[in-house]
Formats: sequence, structure tokens, C-alpha cells
Amino acid sequence: MHVFAARTATRILFACITLLALTVGVAAPAFAQSPPSPFTDSAGLPDDDPRSARITALIDAANSGDRAEAVAFIEENLTPRLREQLSDRDLVRFLLDVSRRFGRLELHGLRTYAPPRPPTNRTVIVHSELRDSWDAFQIEFEPDAPHRIDNLGLLPARPPADARSTEPLTLEQATEQLKTYLERLAEADAYSGTALLAKDGEVIFTFVRGEASKAFAAPNKLDTKFNLGSMNKMFTAVAVAQLVEAGKLSFDDPLDKHLGPDWIAPEHAAKITIGHLLSHTSGLGSHFTEDFWNSSRTRFRNLDDFKALVAPQAPAFDPGTIWAYSNSGFLLLGAVIEKVSGENYDAYVETHILKPAGMTGTGCFEMDIDTPNLAIGYTRDFGPGDEPRWANNVFLHVIKGGPAGGGFSTAEDLLRFDQALRAGKLVSKGMLVTLWSPKPSSPNYGYGFQLDGLPGGSANRIAGHGGGFSGISSVLDMHLDTGFTFVALSNYDDGAVLAGRKCRELLSRVR
Repeated sequence: MHVFAARTATRILFACITLLALTVGVAAPAFAQSPPSPFTDSAGLPDDDPRSARITALIDAANSGDRAEAVAFIEENLTPRLREQLSDRDLVRFLLDVSRRFGRLELHGLRTYAPPRPPTNRTVIVHSELRDSWDAFQIEFEPDAPHRIDNLGLLPARPPADARSTEPLTLEQATEQLKTYLERLAEADAYSGTALLAKDGEVIFTFVRGEASKAFAAPNKLDTKFNLGSMNKMFTAVAVAQLVEAGKLSFDDPLDKHLGPDWIAPEHAAKITIGHLLSHTSGLGSHFTEDFWNSSRTRFRNLDDFKALVAPQAPAFDPGTIWAYSNSGFLLLGAVIEKVSGENYDAYVETHILKPAGMTGTGCFEMDIDTPNLAIGYTRDFGPGDEPRWANNVFLHVIKGGPAGGGFSTAEDLLRFDQALRAGKLVSKGMLVTLWSPKPSSPNYGYGFQLDGLPGGSANRIAGHGGGFSGISSVLDMHLDTGFTFVALSNYDDGAVLAGRKCRELLSRVR
């Protein structure tokens, strides 16, 4: 869902997540996987429904990009409860940010689901001209007249059936369309970063735009190091798989075999396995707690520094029964790697993954120590008078990444990682099948890798990962059946997600 300000996003009833199924942010909330509901779209809005006028007014206010129009819309169309919960200023900024992030929105119509949603709810499908994306306003209305808006959010949507492109493309045409799309985003200052497309390891397209540092007007380069967000989970999973193949670990090992109560309570450690942690089915949550957000980032530099945040956690459900994203789970995997290997986590990854793959620009760098050619993340913000501005994420993010995310890499290094994996240089090809296969209660996630398929069907399998946070957006798509590899790294909030979504759509049409 569209995040209009990182500091206020958690106050919205409809949880704000900057992604489809691709990207799970470093600090993203947990959510359960479930198959998408069947839907039916109807064009336009019904004339006999009083809510239609309010929907039209919402789209007009978002398209205006004008503060006065946003204020007028809020005063006329939103309930006192919503205005009290979020404040008019937050709501104005939400509408202004929709305008600058999405460009002009065109109404398509209403979407209904099976089973139906409550009668007070409306899903309004719109198309973003800038992003060439389909999105949905989720709106909750008062049950009684005057049917004002009581809650709303904006999130990615599946395309309407009559709007899906099926015209076949050559690879050259798809590449040219991808370039044109990224150029449009960059010209609107909606993309800053790098992108790379390869076929069977051979690079066929690269794209570089924007600045690594706005303070010094330092341009991004193809070898600029960008924050990966949750992509580090792939490295953690590969490290675990290596230790399994070495006979030092098993996916079925309970945690109490390797970790003591300083990391997790024994009664929980006995029920949670390594496999549960790798597949996000452990029931544990995130170490990004209130204590973390309210503390100096310098408190949390090394893996052991997070013990006090992780140890009190208890599973929210019986391990293995539900999928729910867990950053804490991957921190625990990092601790297991250290215990079993006898090496520091960073040293293990450097020796056994990065060096064999030839990844010279990748690592977990400390943000209070200057690292050459490293991009600073930027997120959209507002000044005192609601004027738009860019704010860096230095004081929002972790001071140093680790097993759950927050490291840095380059587009070319991630292609090297992809090729080393496919060639069996890091783990055996049989182990790759294990890592890249769905698990019980985890249909779209294997062991440390997200799994998906192109719109063309299940024969177009994709393994990889994404990452997202304020000023961080990353995508690695490894197309297992066609040999394509796509990397997008951005130091803006959601640039790589847009690039990845567009690339998938174009590649699905290549013949």
C-alpha cells in the first residue's frame, strides 16, 4: 500500500506496504499468505449510489496536487473520526503524495469479490499514468447517510481482465519498452538507481539514473552500492543450506539444539525448527519493536545486540501452520550460523558466498563509517508548509545490516550471485530445488527465497527476493525456466518494485 510518510504510516487502519508479493521490507509487518480472491470489475461508477460522488471527489483531489483542493475534499467528504485519528495535515499530505508519486489517476471502475466484502466497503480500480500501474483505493464508508469516507488507502491491484496486454513482443521490443518506461519514471524523479537485465548470464540491458548523494550531487553508477533491504535473507538461507550439506545442521533441527535461552525461551525453541525460520512459518515476528524505534541506532550494531529484542518473543501461532513474515526468524538463523560454523556471521558470508561468487561490492557496511560509492536512501517528505522535499533515511534505518536485511550490493554483483547459484558453485543443484520449492503453509516462499510465476503461467517460475523500506527498494528476479535475470536497485522508496513489475509483464509477452 502507498506509504505517504514513514513516521505516520503505522497509524493508518489499512496497513501500508510498498509492494506486491515481490518485496518484503526490512521493517515490514507480518502478513499471512492466502490465494487471491476471485473478482469481477464493472466500468465506471453507478449513478444511483451517493458514494459515487465522494469517490469522484477523491480522485479529483488526488489528481489536483493542490493543497487547497485537498483541504476542501477532506472537510466535505471525510468523517470526523478519521480526521481526528489522522489529523487533517496527515490527510492532506497523503493526497499530495499520491499526486506526486502516481501522477494522474484514471478511474476504471468498481471491483467486487467472492465472497463479497462488507457493504460499506468499496474497491475502486484506477490506472496510474506515470507508473502504468493498476492500483486500488480501498474505501470504507459510513453505513448511514451521508455516507462519508471513514477510512481509505491505496494499494497495488491486479489488472482488469480487459486491460491485460497479450500482444507478443520480441526481446528487443521488450527491452526498448522497459527502457522507455524507466526513462519516464526517472524524468519524473520517481526512479533513482540501477537496473540490469541478462539472459543466460549475458547482460543485454543496463540502466542508471539519479544521484547516490543529493547533498553532493554525486551521480549513481552501475557499480554503486545500494541497500538491499530484505535481500540479505537469500545469503542467510544459502549459508544455512551449505551447513546442511556439510552435515553440521538439518532443516528439521529444533532451535534448542543450537541456541540457548539468551536468544529464545526453551519452550519455544523446542517447537521451532530451522525450516520454520527459513520459510517464515515459525510464528515469530520482528525485532523492529518500539524499543528499537525509540533507541539510538548505535545500540544495535552486532548480532548479539539484538538479543534483548528477540528473546522475549513468543510464536503467534503453532509453528508450521501459518505463513507470516518474520525478521526475527532470520536473526536467529544468523545466530545458528555463528554457533554451528564457529565464525562471525559476516565473515562466514564473505568467505563462503561473496568471494566464491566474485561479489566484490557487497557487504553489511556500517552507516557511521564512510564507504566508497555507497548510495544514501531518500524518502519523500514534507516541509513545515507542506512543500515536498527529499529526506535521507540515515537516522531511520539500521546502522549495520545483518542476517535479516540491510546490507548493500550492486546490480552486477547480484547477477554474479544468480549465476553462481545456477551453476551450483554455492550449493548443489539438488539443494537449489529444496531452496526454491514451496513449503507447507508457505506456497509462495521456499527457504529464504520468494517464489512466483510470470502472468504466462506456472511454467515461468521466478525465484529471488526483494526489499523495501523508506529510501530502499530492491528486486532480484531469477527466471528459472527462461534464463532471464532482472535486478533493480533504487535509493527511492519504491522505484525497484515498479521496474520489476514492468519487466515481468514485458517478459511474459516475449516470444
